[in-house]
Amino acid sequence: MNSIWIFEDVNLFDLLCPHKFKEFQASHSFNAYKKSDYIYFEADAANKVYLIEKGKVKIGYYNEDGSEVVKAILSKGELFGEKAILGDIVRDEFAQSIDSNTSICPVGVTTMHELMRANQTFSFKIYKFIGFKFKKLERRLQLLLFKDSKTRLLEFISELCSDYGYDCEKSGDNIINHPYTQKDMASLIGVSRPTINILLNELKEENYLDFNGKQIRILKKTA
Repeated sequence: MNSIWIFEDVNLFDLLCPHKFKEFQASHSFNAYKKSDYIYFEADAANKVYLIEKGKVKIGYYNEDGSEVVKAILSKGELFGEKAILGDIVRDEFAQSIDSNTSICPVGVTTMHELMRANQTFSFKIYKFIGFKFKKLERRLQLLLFKDSKTRLLEFISELCSDYGYDCEKSGDNIINHPYTQKDMASLIGVSRPTINILLNELKEENYLDFNGKQIRILKKTA
């Protein structure tokens, strides 16, 4: 299956990153970040959107008590900061590199609007992409609020299957090659790192899945 990297056959990086366009090549450069570097903070000006050339970025916010809520962990080719396109003036979230070698392609909002005005079909796809992303975020937040930890994990695995899974013809199992560490997964479903390991092992004992590194295999059910 296609991940967000190719959304309905649209490679967002190829279409959006200004260095792909002659009129922007001379003035455009990539931004490099190390692990734990912030790309922007809550309340920063929202005047750019960003595409990930390589590495991983965590999107989240802090509750009143100072606890961190992780909204998304994004990887190569994905877009973030997109609320700036919709008219947001300040950020209501932070973006932080969680990889030791993250490279980001920044796109000014004015440049983005110019690209969108020049191509109506492309503009439609961008808005559809943003709607798709908001829908995924809303579903994840509902899980955090209303579901127990095991159900949250099962729903998250189902989401991974949609984004990164494919059928293994030999065994009939569903193979998911995803970009997340167990720590990433724990942050996304709101549990501790030890808890995610316990839950995965429970599902393994129940013969629901097997896992190794960044691969999850949902096992074919037998009668």
